[in-house]
Amino acid sequence: MDENQNFKSGYVSIIGASNVGKSTLLNTILGQKIAIVTPKPQTTRNQIRGIVTTDAHQIVFVDTPGLMNPKYRLQSEMVKTAYGALGDADVVLFVIDITRRNPEIEDEILKRLKRVKSTTILVLNKVDLVAKPTLLPIFEDYSQKFEFAHMIPISALTADGVPLLLEQIETYLPLGPRYFPEDQLSDLPERFFIAETVREKIMLMTQREIPYACAVVIEEFEKRQTKKSDEIIYIRAVVYAERQTQKQIIIGKGGKVAKRVGELARIDIEKFLDARVFLEIYVTVKTDWRKDARQLKELGGFADM
Repeated sequence: MDENQNFKSGYVSIIGASNVGKSTLLNTILGQKIAIVTPKPQTTRNQIRGIVTTDAHQIVFVDTPGLMNPKYRLQSEMVKTAYGALGDADVVLFVIDITRRNPEIEDEILKRLKRVKSTTILVLNKVDLVAKPTLLPIFEDYSQKFEFAHMIPISALTADGVPLLLEQIETYLPLGPRYFPEDQLSDLPERFFIAETVREKIMLMTQREIPYACAVVIEEFEKRQTKKSDEIIYIRAVVYAERQTQKQIIIGKGGKVAKRVGELARIDIEKFLDARVFLEIYVTVKTDWRKDARQLKELGGFADM
């Protein structure tokens, strides 16, 4: 038990439809980017855990893939991963985008929430984009659908309302120990964040099916000495596409797209590692990897197929 007998700790799951701002909210809460963010839906594929520690509490936030009606096996695993985060949560944040409602998916999520015992807070995101009077009917609509502990309007992008949200979360945390060292930001390995950073840049720079048909695996990650005896981290990232045509698009004419992906990713990775980085990107094909259980486990990071 922590020396402070009044110390609180717990898990908070962030759940919602695709593209409602869950990852942006996690990054804002942490004050540092650990979850990749793009304007495209289904950017997050795995549970991303971020840790906030103060003198009074430790909260482990679990960002989850956006919920949707799955069309192929990868999406089915993403949905399973998202709902899997509900079981052990002390508090659930159900995030909605008030500028773009998704009644079918939201109603399905509410059905699931009725089966869990966790305290649930409705988080109405993107309030900076609407007039305040439009919020009242949304509050009324949701209060009839589910008994939320609180309904809190926020802007994940500007952090408006986020301090109040954190205050409310703390009131529902149980007494408990520190699970992680106080300076630890996540329990996921560096390789995971590096692979996600490369994937984010591909998502931002490609269109249609390409962003969803690629996976990134870090095959080499080692410290090396340069001729000037400086230290540099050598990283070899392998990008897997499902088709030869997709591979060609990711590489680009004269290698331009892959080179730009590498440049943008390296900037973020150097910031994340606080070190100089040499990033090499190699693109190859694994046909229909999103539909194959074994390859999903290897490339998508999904266990328990």
